[in-house]
Amino acid sequence: MGIKKVWFVTGASKGLGLSLVNQLLKAGQSVAATSRNINDLTKAVNSNSEKFLPLTVNLSDELSVEHAINATIAQFGKIDVIINNAGYGIGGSIEELTDEETRQSFDVNVFGTLNVIRKASPHLRTQGSGHIINIASIAGIAGATGWSVYSATKAAVIALSEVLAEDVKEFGIKVTVVAPGAFRTSFLTQESLVLAKNPIDAYEDVRAVHAKYLKMDGEQAGDPEKAAAAMISLASMPNPPIHLLLGNDALARASAKTEALTKEYQDWKAITISTDF
Repeated sequence: MGIKKVWFVTGASKGLGLSLVNQLLKAGQSVAATSRNINDLTKAVNSNSEKFLPLTVNLSDELSVEHAINATIAQFGKIDVIINNAGYGIGGSIEELTDEETRQSFDVNVFGTLNVIRKASPHLRTQGSGHIINIASIAGIAGATGWSVYSATKAAVIALSEVLAEDVKEFGIKVTVVAPGAFRTSFLTQESLVLAKNPIDAYEDVRAVHAKYLKMDGEQAGDPEKAAAAMISLASMPNPPIHLLLGNDALARASAKTEALTKEYQDWKAITISTDF
């Protein structure tokens, strides 16, 4: 891995976040890792290294995020790489999901990421370097039945990352948004996935999709250790990509979406170009 860096990783107590933290510590990197529950985090990582800083953070609370960023800089002197990995899946049609369920999902998956970026940016700007890596999902590019709100949160992460990359380029800060497909993590367990509390019988297709997804647990094609290694490699690239897909399934879904979009734009071109003065 070469150069020693300071990493700030959210959602680090399980799944991809945990794989990232373990690989980074093994490589001798300095890691500040966040979780809602610090006991879960310290138990999962099981390291007493002085290069490991576990932090309890409520990502939807700006002050909590600010304290975590400040604590990281107090401990390690700087932050080089931020990985906004925290998030959870939410299943249900728009009609089934309440306003509260929907807003909670945006709070964690979108506003949590925005809070970290907002609080870390002044430090990255001052040092004239840094790499922000936001974890979205293939669902943000090509959504699937029954995951409308989840897809919306991940599409938001992709869109904000694209423009962020333009806005901070002049300060020497790089941005990558990662869209993984299905990986063999704890994503399909109750801690990482919630389904609508008030399902509506009419949405039979949504129920069928959810049942199929839950059966996939432990059989997903993606290897989280390989995903973590791929993401870590981004930080040493002089010109990292703005978009990175992870997994064959992600590539297939993104390619199909791109082709479908191009075809639809062309099919309706006559109306599209008829509206100019």
